[in-house]
Amino acid sequence: MQAHRFRWHIVVFLAPAVLVYSAVMIFPLANTLRLALYNEIDQVRVFVGLDNFRTLFFDPLWSDQFWNALGNNFWFFCVHMLVQNPIGVALAAILSHPKLRFAALYRSAIFIPTILSFVIVGFAWKLILSPIWGIAPSMLDFVGLKSLFAPWLGKEAYALTTLALVSVWQFVGIPMMLIYAALLSIPEEILEAGEIDGITGISAFWKIKLPLILPSIGIISILTFVGNFNAFDLIYAVQGALAGPDFSTDILGTFLYRTFFGFQLQLGDPSMGSTIAGAMFAIILIGVCIYLFAIQTRMRRYQL
Repeated sequence: MQAHRFRWHIVVFLAPAVLVYSAVMIFPLANTLRLALYNEIDQVRVFVGLDNFRTLFFDPLWSDQFWNALGNNFWFFCVHMLVQNPIGVALAAILSHPKLRFAALYRSAIFIPTILSFVIVGFAWKLILSPIWGIAPSMLDFVGLKSLFAPWLGKEAYALTTLALVSVWQFVGIPMMLIYAALLSIPEEILEAGEIDGITGISAFWKIKLPLILPSIGIISILTFVGNFNAFDLIYAVQGALAGPDFSTDILGTFLYRTFFGFQLQLGDPSMGSTIAGAMFAIILIGVCIYLFAIQTRMRRYQL
């Protein structure tokens, strides 16, 4: 028997991608996690082990800000899960109907905000919702609902939810397009068999289409989780690094930015900033593992 030949061409083709990915992703991540284990004392970097994490979680000077940012991040994520993804699924179901006219136009119009810059979206909505020169008060007045208007971005109770809904408006096109593609991939034979059994219309979606697109919904859910726990741009563009009012819109991304780079009278602390980044990495990793080893496994069993 001939000895198994090592396939050098695989190494040659993969090496550039592996080197680039390692340089821009793996090495910075490893260096950030390493920096979280050190602290600067008298301008000398000293190994302190997990002391920085202990400080972040239990020292009132840091823990209050961290748990506030983490709680806000969970709420930011929940709004996307409970509003953005169901709306995306509903829009995809409507747009995939074969008798709908101008479906391509509607898909493009809904997806356009996704390609806009965070700065443009944040500035535009800040102008729209402004109680002084915004158009929101006049629009609500036009339909007789001006009494419902409030400076939502300026109130602690509403600011974060308002920004989350703005983010939903911008990114609802992504779950819509993914679910739309999943619906189009369903074999016609299955739908025709359902029609023979009298399953049509909305009933066909709930009993046939929805179970078949559950894997796609699971992927969208985990992408939503990762994306929202890495969020930063929109809140920074609208509310600034201080995430006002009174840190009510502060999430882990803005907390990390202020800590690592400093802001106004606050000096930057790379060690504590790396500690926050390490905590974010751990949270995202735990969420992804729960999805991969618990939810996705059950979905596969359900499909079988």
